[in-house]
Amino acid sequence: MNPRTWSFRTRYLAGFAVCVGLMAFALYSQYVMHLDPCPLCIFQRIAVCFMGLFFLIGALHAQRASRARPLYATLITLGGLWGVATAGRHLWLQSLPADQVPACGPGLGYLFDAFPFMKMLKLAFTGSGECAKIEPVLGLPMPGWTLIWFVLLIVWALLALRRTVR
Repeated sequence: MNPRTWSFRTRYLAGFAVCVGLMAFALYSQYVMHLDPCPLCIFQRIAVCFMGLFFLIGALHAQRASRARPLYATLITLGGLWGVATAGRHLWLQSLPADQVPACGPGLGYLFDAFPFMKMLKLAFTGSGECAKIEPVLGLPMPGWTLIWFVLLIVWALLALRRTVR
């Protein structure tokens, strides 16, 4: 089956399936591999869920001449860009020398409870020591894999807007 001949609906369902698979692996790594997610990991998960939601909505609302298709692609792209920024920041923190890594901070739950939203975002993106731990999966750190997947899913969502060849 050639993906270039798939319908918009099939392409978006495939994007949704990839997002489900990414979240399944994230939960597997948390509960089976016992890798606790740092705040930046959680923001990357939120970006994957956001993209998956709009892949699913786009697939369910895939009318032939729908004017909403560019809107779904735009929302998926925005979620993906949020994920790219978060994964990029995470990779940057992991590349710091050991003496420049910030001290471990409070968990994301505490930040949500204790600070206003914008202050919480600033503190979470400032990073903390737990974000600098490198746990490679198949030779790449997890933020590296998520960065690759965010870029691929953005490209996939935008390519799905192209007319299918039948």
